[in-house]
Order: sequence, then structure tokens, then C-alpha cells
Amino acid sequence: MRTKIKIIRTSLILTLFCINAVFANAANDTKYISEDKSDGDFVIAEKGEAAQMLIDSKDDPCVIRAFNDLQDDILKVTGVKPVLNTDKASAAKNVIIAGTLGQSKLIDKLVSKKVIETNELKGKWEKFIIKTVKNPLPGIENALVIAGSDRRGTIYGIYDLSEQMGVSPWYWWADVPIKKKENVFVKPGTYTDGEPAVQYRGIFLNDEAPSLTGWVKHRYGTDYGDHRFYTRVFELILRLKGNFLWPAMWSWAFYADDPMNSKVADEMGIVIGTSHHEPMARNHQEWVRNRDEYGAWNYSTNQEVIDEFFREGIERVKDTEDLITIGMRGDGDEAMSEETNVELLERVVKNQRKIIEEVTGRPAEETPQVWALYKEVLDYYDKGMRVPDDVIILLADDNWGNVRRLPNEEELKHPGGWGMYYHFDYVGAPRNSKWLNVTPIQHAWEQLQLTYDYGVDKLWVVNVGDLKPMEYPITLFMDMAWEPTRYQADNLMEHPRAFCAQQFGEEQAGEAARILNLYSKYNGRVTPEMLDRHTYNLETGEWKKVSDEYLKLEAEALRQYLSLETDYRDAYKQLILYPVQAMANLYEMYYAQAMNHKLYAENNPRANFWADKVEKAFERDKALSYDYNNVMSGGKWKNMMSQKKIGYTSWNDNFPADKLPEIHRIENPEKAVGNYVFSPKDGFISIEAPHYYELKDAENAEWTVIPDAGRKLGGIAVMPYSQPVDEASISYKMELPDNVSSVTVHVVVKSTLAFKRVEGHRYKVGFDDAEEKVINFNGNLNEKPENIYTVFYPTVARRVVEKKVDLKVPETSDGKHILTLTPMDTGIVFEKIVVDFGGYENSYLFGNESPNKRVVNQ
Repeated sequence: MRTKIKIIRTSLILTLFCINAVFANAANDTKYISEDKSDGDFVIAEKGEAAQMLIDSKDDPCVIRAFNDLQDDILKVTGVKPVLNTDKASAAKNVIIAGTLGQSKLIDKLVSKKVIETNELKGKWEKFIIKTVKNPLPGIENALVIAGSDRRGTIYGIYDLSEQMGVSPWYWWADVPIKKKENVFVKPGTYTDGEPAVQYRGIFLNDEAPSLTGWVKHRYGTDYGDHRFYTRVFELILRLKGNFLWPAMWSWAFYADDPMNSKVADEMGIVIGTSHHEPMARNHQEWVRNRDEYGAWNYSTNQEVIDEFFREGIERVKDTEDLITIGMRGDGDEAMSEETNVELLERVVKNQRKIIEEVTGRPAEETPQVWALYKEVLDYYDKGMRVPDDVIILLADDNWGNVRRLPNEEELKHPGGWGMYYHFDYVGAPRNSKWLNVTPIQHAWEQLQLTYDYGVDKLWVVNVGDLKPMEYPITLFMDMAWEPTRYQADNLMEHPRAFCAQQFGEEQAGEAARILNLYSKYNGRVTPEMLDRHTYNLETGEWKKVSDEYLKLEAEALRQYLSLETDYRDAYKQLILYPVQAMANLYEMYYAQAMNHKLYAENNPRANFWADKVEKAFERDKALSYDYNNVMSGGKWKNMMSQKKIGYTSWNDNFPADKLPEIHRIENPEKAVGNYVFSPKDGFISIEAPHYYELKDAENAEWTVIPDAGRKLGGIAVMPYSQPVDEASISYKMELPDNVSSVTVHVVVKSTLAFKRVEGHRYKVGFDDAEEKVINFNGNLNEKPENIYTVFYPTVARRVVEKKVDLKVPETSDGKHILTLTPMDTGIVFEKIVVDFGGYENSYLFGNESPNKRVVNQ
């Protein structure tokens, strides 16, 4: 079955290729805009003058609106505002003409003159062509014609020209700057993107509180998204070559909150639907707000009221392109009933179809409809329920980006076609995923490629939460919905690179794309809401490794941020720097918490150090969000980054704000020392000097830990140096295999010079009940001719002195041994001890510390 589907796809691609063979490559592959003029180029702007613009006043209002956007875009790019005429242009050398086949007299006239071939556009879905033409109409020497097969086709052509001039679809939603160009030319030729592979392509604003609702409240002063807000959303969708929206529905009601919402959507060419549990163009909030009046959302007991509710929904959208959701789920996105009552749901659909016919006065199949097989609704399908042939059947992923079900060969024959409801955002078990993008590029590509390979091409809609900060995955989703086969495993990284080039410029694209890819990959390992101190293995070093990966990526992102022109920094912060910094900080916080709990259990005073790091990271998270909300872009995105993510224990936790992770502190850290016992690993034991088992102080001096001294953890010395070190010693306890009778001990100390005893400073080293050996570690660390270049300079430049001593290992009953270091002179700082019994290899950092435990009460 899979092979056959693939053959169908391949045949379709070849057919499309043949149809478009006379054209240049697809517009999104071919750069047809240039700043350098060549013979035959069409002039959009040159030396302070711009081409005129011409459109039929009777064309669809959404086309005229987009053409006005193009006029503004040319002004933003060139600094010159073109003259825009309707119906007839004055005599001009260069004119941009836009229009829709069958709706624009200008385009139809060009068709009649064979300037545009009818078969290029007629009967196509949302296709455009952009074509340079000589003397197309009286008085016009050169024209750039943007023609669409339908109104959205024309809009896509218009916005494609804007995009090629340098106006990113994200110019407003991500503050991407528009680079100024004095001259803008179009290379001669015909350009097209062909038809989209998926008919309906769009996004679902969902789980929109508190971030999106808070931002809208601040910016527009409303408790809901009105037509001013949605106008921005609609324009973004169109610039991304999408056509569909499920509006936000948690606390908003798209149709009821502002009647202009639906009107503006239709006027802009956006197809509106309602989510998988909002049938018949009614928003769930419309029922919730009037539940006392309406009664129960139960079709078995309240059919008459619910049918009237459905009827009102169809009445207000009957003259639009809206895609009607049919079927029914329970109140509040829940199952309709515990049992799968197929007969009841079939009755619901039958009555809904009857209402659609009665209200529209047309057969039900003339109104586009979709049935969503979301969660338990799939059970109805599996138990044999079917919908009429014209209805789109919408499948769903598992809410985490994994496709649950795809049609088989027989199911593909369903005439209404199949759709996919996908997720970048989700509220539900095991934890919500609402804060940042956690979908790796490769995962989304692979699952969407799979979706298309199996014939799902009627509707693709993706849950994007608050819209921001899902800018890149939204772009990837929309691009794949238009042309799913464009990117394969071997060229997939071209997509993030092209995205970054568009937002930050070609010179910055490679590095930005690398960081974008890595942070998407890293975030895909575990969502921030599910991350905690237990996620990674602390003992094996895994926790530190992944935390360090994020910190390295943050440093690289910050380095690139500082290298950008100032105008690009706000866009870069939104798309790359903030998510990298925020996640790096979160990882550092949970790693610090893991270290705090480990060291606290060992009664190690360093637990307090890691507790401080947890608190600092928690506060930094607030600071990063504050910057995003109040400083970045002049405070334009206030409240957008207010999603909680620290403190979840289950998906529906109702904690009011992020919670500081649990940390522990040792009250008297100066007394909580010692008692480390080390275990062998790979034939040696590596010990940080401050991790001792026991120590003895001198009469007037005591052992003092110097944090961060040396190459690793720190050093330890008897201080003050002016006092004698008599009676001072420090010991290290370890387990050694029974068959080990001798070892080589590497003692690493700071490269202190012989400042007092010129013959050299000494220490003793030995196991309990065995012979001690005296080590003079700096007797030749001087500037005598025989030492200066061979010993002195190489040693002081590396700051440590390593001495090796072979020792016999005494027998013990339990296999545990105590190694004691005894300073004989002042000023000795011990940093590392390595006990080698056959496995140690030379290491500049003297190996990673071996496994250890602390015996608290011994």
C-alpha cells in the first residue's frame, strides 16, 4: 500500500513538472529580484523613482488590500511610494499590474491578447504567475504582471514579490528589519510556485492564557482578540502562503466577541474554522457564557436548544468560505460520553447537515465541512461510523507531534479527502507544553513528510499556542504544506538557513541556522515543563554535559547577537537568543538543584554553593522574561513571555506562578566536612584535594580550602603560612581491589617556590601502617642555569608540580585504605591526588574525580 501511494505522489509531481516546464523554477527557489540592472530588467525602483501600480477596482477587496500592502512595502524598501491607479494607468514606462483571472478586466484582457495563457491559471487552486511583459497595454512600455487563478493566488503573488524585495513575513510579528535598497529590478521571465500540495493550510491559536491574552489586553485594551488583532494574524498567514485559521477559544469567542472578526477574515481571504470540539461555527465560550440559559451540553437531553445553537452559527457564516466543523464532543474539550455511542453521533451529524441545507438553501455538500477524529472520536470511526463523501476527515497526532493514524489504500478513496491536526503547543498529560518551541526540525519534517506520503493533503492545521515564540516551526509547517517534497533528509538544513537569511541577512544565516537547529534539537529531548533534577544522570556526568551544551550554545548565540547590526538584535533575540538563554538557564538551575540535593545528602558544605546557584538561575529566568516583555522592541511584546513552566507536578497543576525548586542548606558548613570514601574506576582513583576523609590541624594553623584554586575544584593548605605546620596532616580513604599490592601515587600541588627553606619544601606521603616517603617538590624549582629552561619556566607556566611516588599497599580486612599527606614545610597547597594501579593515562586535568561517597556518621 505504501509503495502504491508513493507512486501516486511521484506521478503527480512529474505531471506538475511537465505543466510548468515552460516556466522558470518555482518563485521560492528562484531569486528574481536584483539590485543590479541588466538588459531587459523590469524596474520597480531606480534612483528615487518607482514604477506605477495598476489594479481593477472590481477585483476582490482582499486583492486590492494586499496590493496596497505592496505599495507600502515598496516604500519601506526603497523610500519611494509608487502611484497606485485603478482600472487604467496613465502612460508610463514601468507598471506593476495585479489581478485575478475572471475578476480583473485587466488580467482578462492580457489573457485575450495571449500575454497570459488561460491554461496557466484556469481551474487552478491558489496559483499565481509573475511575468515581465513588453507593451502589454496601450501607453505601458513594460509591465510586471501578477496574476492569480483565484483571489488568494493573486495575494500570494503580491506577497511573494514583497518577500523577494526583502520584506519578511515576520516583519511585524518578529520585528525583522527591512533593508533599504535604492534600486530594485526584476529579471525577465515567468515565475510561479505552482499550486499548493495541501488545500487548506493554517494555524490554531490555543491555550492562549496568560501570554497572548495578557499581550492583547495591554496592546488593544480588550479582554478578547478583536478585528485589529486578527487583521495582523490574517496578514501573517497570507504572507506565509496559508489560508486557514482556527481562532483562539480558551476564553475568547471569535464570532461573538467582535462581529468584525468574521467580516474582516472574509474580506482578507482567510478561511475560518472552529476547533475540533466547536461544531457548526460556534465558539465554545458562547455556550459557556450562557450555560444557565442553554442548559446541559448534552444532545440526548437537550437537542432542541443545541440544534438552534447550531443554526445560529451557520446563519452568520453562510456567505463565507468558512470550513464547518461537524460532529460533537463533550463540554470543555472532553469525551461526549463514557461509552462510544455511534448512533447518537450519527444523529448529530445528520441533523447538522440538515441545518446547513436549510440555512444555506443549497445541498449540504456545497458547504465545506470537516469531521475531526481527535482523541476518543477516533473510536467512533473505528467502530464503523462514517460521514458523507464530501466531508474532510481530520486525523490528529498524539498532541506531541507523532502521527497517530493514516488512511489505508481503501480509506484514501474517501472523496472528501483527509486532513491532519498537528501540535507545537499542548495542554494536557503528562505535562503542558506551552512556553517555547520543543519540536526538533527533523521531527516535524519527518512526521509531516509521512503525513503527505500517505495521501493526507486536504487540510493541515497546527496548534501554535500563543503564536509567539513559534515563529520558525510555523514557517516550516506552512512551507511544507505548500510543497512537502521540496526538502529531503539531505537538504533539510537549507530550510532553517533560508529562514535565517531572510531574518538576519545572508552573512549571518549559516551560524544562526546552526544555533536554531541545535536548540530545537536540545529542546526536543525533554520539554521544559517536564525537566527536573532527576531527568539526567548526575553520577555519570550526563547532567553536566547537557547543561554545558546549552551554556556553550548560549555563548555562541550571544556572540552572534553582539555581531549583528543593532536593527537586527530584537528580531534575533525573539527568534534565537531568548529561547537559547532561557533554556540554558533552566538547565543550569536544575543541574544546580541536582548537585545541591546530592551534596546535602553527603553533608557536604558545597551544597550551599549550589543552592545559591538555583536561586540565582530562578531569578535570572524572571529577568530574561522581563527583558522580553518590557525592554526588547521597546516593550512591544509586554506579557507575551508570561507562561509559567517551573513547578509542574502534573499537567493541570493550578499553581499561580513559577515556584523556586526545592533546595537544602547546611546550617554550620564549617563543621560538615570530610568523610569522603573513594571507589576505583578504570584502574585508578582520582581525588580532588578538598575531598578528604580526615584532617588534623597544627597548633596555631588550620587546613583551609581555597575554592577554584588550580585546574579543577580547588586547593587546600595549612594557614596562616607564618605558623608552623607541625602535627598537621590530611588523609584520603579509598577502596582498592584485593589483588593490588602496590600503586603509583601522583601528588599535585601548586607551583609554590622555595621561599623559606631554599633546599626545597617537603611533604610526606604513605598509607597507614606502612612506610612513608618524603617528597621535596620544589628543590629544583629555581632559576639556576641547569634548571631555568628545563624545570623552572615550564613548571611555573603550568602552575602545578606533579610528583610520583611508588608505594606498597598494606593488607586490610575490608579492602579500605587511608593515604595520608603530611606537610613538613609551610606554603604547600595540595590540589589533586591520583592513585594509579594500572589504568591511569596522562591527563592535563589529572582525570575526572572517581566515584565517592560521604559517610556522615562514622
